[in-house]
Amino acid sequence: MLDFVAVPPWGQRSKPLIREPALSAPGEPAAVAPASGDQRAPGDLEALILKRLDEDKAQDVIFIDLKDKSSFADSLIVASGRSNRHVSALADHLLRALKDAGQGKCRVEGLPHCDWVLIDAGDTIIHLFRPEVRAFYNIEKIWSVEPPKPALPN
Repeated sequence: MLDFVAVPPWGQRSKPLIREPALSAPGEPAAVAPASGDQRAPGDLEALILKRLDEDKAQDVIFIDLKDKSSFADSLIVASGRSNRHVSALADHLLRALKDAGQGKCRVEGLPHCDWVLIDAGDTIIHLFRPEVRAFYNIEKIWSVEPPKPALPN
């Protein structure tokens, strides 16, 4: 099963975006229960991206762990902006932060209209949506499908 980390809306957390222990104290956001033994916390690049999205007030941020599940990326981050302008600002600030971190050769699609901006940062893919477009394409549901099990040799 793929690893989803749902991030609460802006203003409901005071800690950086990292995986919390399985049991949360009362009043803290609920921790994500491990689905399997291959859980991992976001790495440095993912942490930088999640922090930047948090600072820019991105909505409904989700981290999906693709390690050992996909050949094109190790992680997928999906977030929403309130409008085309907000999505554009999220993408611009994220690209600047990635460039400052030495990831300046990111590929970007969708900047002219900013309904859906895709940023390919190598091992991490970032999708930034307007809420209506995100609901229409439902990327999270696409990646929630179990990967096929390898056939056992006879």
